[in-house]
Amino acid sequence: MSDHQDFDELLSYLTKVPAVTGNIGSGKFDNGNWWVKLSLDISHPLAWHVVQELGAVLNYLSANERLPTIFMPVSPPPYLNGGPADYLSWVIESKEPSFKPSTVAEWLEGRLPRPVNDLSQWEAQDGT
Repeated sequence: MSDHQDFDELLSYLTKVPAVTGNIGSGKFDNGNWWVKLSLDISHPLAWHVVQELGAVLNYLSANERLPTIFMPVSPPPYLNGGPADYLSWVIESKEPSFKPSTVAEWLEGRLPRPVNDLSQWEAQDGT
């Protein structure tokens, strides 16, 4: 499978997640680990819920079951961009080269609301 195809399933999934906006970048580090960079519309009513869900699955699934991934915000220094949220991005990074992006898509699909692009499913999970 080519490097590009490694990401197809995850990128396709992420485009359906509420509040994810714009282009989604991806790539691999020299050590074989990979990354995906995305933007969120923080004015979207579910934006912070999405951050919590992604963070929970990708950073801390459970005390005994952690994925070899990290989900984190990234930004240039505020003094370079004036601090607007437009420059804030979110990155998923692997910490184990054998843990493929397609596997991350499977974990997310199994734990985030289904179908992921149905806003009512997010609201039902949130109790609102």
